[in-house]
Amino acid sequence: MMTPVPDAAASRRMPAARRMPAEWERHARTWMAFPPPNDTFGPEGSAELATARAAWARVATTISRHELVTLIAGPGQGAIAARQVPPAVTVIELALDDAWMRDSGPTFTIDGSGSGSGSADGDGSGDSSGDSDARLGAVDWVFNGWGAQDWASWDADRLLATAVAARAGAAVRHSALTNEGGGIAVDGAGTVLLTETVQLDPARNPGWDRTRVEAELHTQLGTTRAIWLPRGVARDYDRFGTRGHVDVVAAFVRPGLVAVHSQPDPAHPDHETTRELAALLRASRDAAGRPLEVVQIAAPTVLEVDGGPAGYSYLNYYVANGLVVAGVFDDPRDADALDLLARLYPTRRVEPVDARPIFAHGGGVHCITQQEPQVIR
Repeated sequence: MMTPVPDAAASRRMPAARRMPAEWERHARTWMAFPPPNDTFGPEGSAELATARAAWARVATTISRHELVTLIAGPGQGAIAARQVPPAVTVIELALDDAWMRDSGPTFTIDGSGSGSGSADGDGSGDSSGDSDARLGAVDWVFNGWGAQDWASWDADRLLATAVAARAGAAVRHSALTNEGGGIAVDGAGTVLLTETVQLDPARNPGWDRTRVEAELHTQLGTTRAIWLPRGVARDYDRFGTRGHVDVVAAFVRPGLVAVHSQPDPAHPDHETTRELAALLRASRDAAGRPLEVVQIAAPTVLEVDGGPAGYSYLNYYVANGLVVAGVFDDPRDADALDLLARLYPTRRVEPVDARPIFAHGGGVHCITQQEPQVIR
């Protein structure tokens, strides 16, 4: 495997007037939401809701040691949230249906002629584009409860992206594309990953084809090359899944290098899927024309959870300033995954958190976080 030296120059090479920075670039803050009482997490006072809130709070606390965190709580729930996180975490109240900030929150961009946002390794070193007109932008995708799922509510969450963007001081753009932040992954240098079963889902975007989806993504993100994956993990297609979010199966480590979820056990339905995904990515080229290098991260050994195929994935990690928050599962493969992430991100501290309480409700560490990039003027 090639040594993953972060390529700051490559992440700033975009000529477009708008760019979604890569997750490893410098953040101004992380946005999260505090689990509200609902059908997903349970009623107020329940053990299930308390467990979820403790898991979300652990992630917020871990990130807050490295960068600013704003935690959104539902009306009347701010004091409850504040008691579970350190004073370094800012708690504000806004209407919420759920707590998956990656999906219902905005996708932040840097807008301006240079679209620079600082060094790619996120340690604050290196220069940026230096353009005086660089400013924070945000995409408000249409959000409809992961394809109008019968268990989901989104009256409040469909308005959340604009509300968060306003509090961040970002210029918001309303996209016609139904999409979630977990459904895309970018390298900050023009390439976006996505899955056919999300953006082409007829319950999300009826009548849209690849060409129209790509055109909208490129307009909003400043990308020029889209790589389509056929599907996500099997568990993501059960009743409470997202129908194939890419952030469970693939993540850019730097331009030209992609980490991919691998299921080594032939008895698991994701075995063939993940082999196909890795092969497709190895045969793909990024926006700069480079063939992609692929590193596989083996799934936890557990094959079944709650009567269905396990959807646990080490790929659903979050990269913050000087930090990788890595979900673990009390599994024999935890140590190997943490070691590999430490080698992929040598300038960052890799901190594990128990992701099982998060996955029990339908997502992982990446799904509950949303980065706001630092604007360097």
